[in-house]
Amino acid sequence: AHPITMAQELLDAIAAWRPVATWQSALYATAALVSGYALYEQIRFRQWKQGMEGPALAVPLIGSIVEMVKNPYAFWENQRLRNPCGISWNSICGQFMLFSTQTDVTKKIFMNNGEDSFRLFLHPSGWKILGEHNIAFKHGPSHKALRKSFLNLFTRKALGVYLGIQERLVREHLATWKLVDEPTEFRLKVRDLNLLTSQTVFIGPYLRSDEERVTFCNNYLLMTEGFLSFPIAFPGSGLWKAINARHAIVDKLVAAARESKARMAAGADPECLLDFWSQRILEEIAEAKPGDEPAEHWSDWEMGNTMMDFLFASQDASTASLTWTAAFMSERPDVLAKVQAEQKALRPNDEPLTYDMVEQLVYTRAVIKEILRFRPPAVMVPAIAMVDFPLTDTCVAPKGSLVVPSIWAACMQGFPHPEVFDPDRMGPERQEDVQYRDNFLTFGVGPHMCVGREYAINHLVAFLSLLSTTCSWTRIYTPESHTIKYLPTIYPGDCLIHLKPLQASA
Repeated sequence: AHPITMAQELLDAIAAWRPVATWQSALYATAALVSGYALYEQIRFRQWKQGMEGPALAVPLIGSIVEMVKNPYAFWENQRLRNPCGISWNSICGQFMLFSTQTDVTKKIFMNNGEDSFRLFLHPSGWKILGEHNIAFKHGPSHKALRKSFLNLFTRKALGVYLGIQERLVREHLATWKLVDEPTEFRLKVRDLNLLTSQTVFIGPYLRSDEERVTFCNNYLLMTEGFLSFPIAFPGSGLWKAINARHAIVDKLVAAARESKARMAAGADPECLLDFWSQRILEEIAEAKPGDEPAEHWSDWEMGNTMMDFLFASQDASTASLTWTAAFMSERPDVLAKVQAEQKALRPNDEPLTYDMVEQLVYTRAVIKEILRFRPPAVMVPAIAMVDFPLTDTCVAPKGSLVVPSIWAACMQGFPHPEVFDPDRMGPERQEDVQYRDNFLTFGVGPHMCVGREYAINHLVAFLSLLSTTCSWTRIYTPESHTIKYLPTIYPGDCLIHLKPLQASA
């Protein structure tokens, strides 16, 4: 064809173009694609659910995300009730989910971690907020080497150093709280206590000014709020703020790691967990043979990221457990009286706590363990199936599915009368924490089991010891008091506490 003719045909085609018709076609095509995918999703879910309990029909594309966001506790409790001791299914944002309330399946998920089984997922925004290098997302040889380097962080010597810091800060905060002559939300009080305790125990002398501490605390709160925000990061959103807060925290911790290694190399005494870890890393470097590849965790950057994980993991979980401690003791004066009797026998003059003394507080420790069983702060640990993985003889977790093992369900099985709050079950006579260790999964099990278990228990024991011997308190009840909320660990709906010096109640 002649070029002029071809050009004229092109102009005629452009002139005949109808934008409305084109947009209508695009709309129809989009609707067809969405409908087709929704149908494919339903067919796929029907194949995967294998007769398990679950919704009659998953809402296409979004699943049950609306119900989960509106009332997380109600959603997960309803999911548990679908199969209280087994496996049920659902859909979250179009992703197939398996929920395990069967203890052996829950343990199986925890025990298998890697590219050939499961990778921890934690939360839809977990990787974005915590960073892909977070210890929770590691596996394999580098993860094992990292955890091995933690061995001297929780020795008796180290725990004794931490206990002195914990006691000092608890006493300081209780003294301030007793000056407020009105009920206040206890969760907010212990949150502030925990922020300062975690910072001081883990990175001690490396946050030097009040301004640095306030900034550090604010950034951690932004990270926590990010887990409760819409899972898309755009400027100004909660998730966007959380990601930027994490970067600021890691930058500070990387600098702290560098300074700590320099202090320990110069022979200074360790003052915090980071110092104990720096000592161990310097030993590993000295023990390395010529030509050995440096371990990932030797770098300041990896140390900073790991310390961020320690700080974050210790924050919400301990805050929740401290809140439940005050709540349960206000409801169980008989238990509180036994705690106080034990304290009076071992600490008649309010003596300072020592590591040996805390070990001798048998009943107080049993109370704390029962609180951790009865209300485990982290009630589930979501993971992603990296391959088609058999959970039971009849149930396979499809590759890419979300697998949610319930810690709370495991803690409420196996034990005699698990629905009863009974600290004596954890005492030396019955030792149910040992006898039913397969169910007592508050600290997890397997490659990602919590390394700070004893630190966390000591913190709670120290808090209850000092609270019970220096304060009296009354809980003010509202219609929300007996509900449970996810933040993302579990708390009482509210915990309004009126705290007084113990002598005032005599």
